[in-house]
Amino acid sequence: MNIFWREMTANRRGLIIWCVCLFLLVASGMAKYASYSAGGQSAQLLSRLPQSMKALLGFGSFDPTTISGYFAMLFLYIELAVAVHEALLGSSIIAKEERDKTTEFLMVKPVARYAILTSKLAAAFVNVVILNLITWGSSMVLVQQYNKGNEISSEIGLFMRSMFLVQIIFLVLGTAVAASQRNAKSASSVTIGILLVGYVISRITSLTDRLNVLDVFSPFQYFSYARMVNGQGLNPLMTVLVLVLFGVLVVWTYLSYQRRDLGV
Repeated sequence: MNIFWREMTANRRGLIIWCVCLFLLVASGMAKYASYSAGGQSAQLLSRLPQSMKALLGFGSFDPTTISGYFAMLFLYIELAVAVHEALLGSSIIAKEERDKTTEFLMVKPVARYAILTSKLAAAFVNVVILNLITWGSSMVLVQQYNKGNEISSEIGLFMRSMFLVQIIFLVLGTAVAASQRNAKSASSVTIGILLVGYVISRITSLTDRLNVLDVFSPFQYFSYARMVNGQGLNPLMTVLVLVLFGVLVVWTYLSYQRRDLGV
């Protein structure tokens, strides 16, 4: 339990900064909605864009001049931001002992490696939940201020639940990479590299249905924004895939951490 609180304290400042940044991202994004919904030059510019450009920008299959469609477009960038946070959090929470030369201090304590790792994962998971709830609450409040039409609280809830599933995937991806890497200091860059590849795949597959088979390699494509805008819920098959992938990466993290040679 001491390790859990130590990790919570160590990540407190970073969590606060990320929560503020996500709030500002949602606030600044929603502040621009008025110009789109009014049907002015901004809306006309969006409507004239080619379909391929619309797909790259994240609104190829819905109308960004509606409040739900606009939030879906904004959500693409919200999800990317939190994915970066979880990737960095997952990799650093494992690798920082070697980076900060505190491994020896931690290992001399009468605590098994699996207990240390469990405490670290629990602290990281709490950070994920807090960031998700702050983003969810910010979105609900700010969208309500600009929404002049139908209530979209349920759609926002769907978006945030899908975001949580993406968050935990990148969190345990980071821990798995950090536990497996011989050089733990490079774990963050490797994890971010994988994340960016996944994001690029998501943008490429949004351009054509012929490459949909590649969606399995990008968590950003696991849940359809258009489906959530229409209130159809999360894809059950993709939800199961996320949970299976999550379990595999957690097991991989434990096995790798148990047998790795921790640098001091």
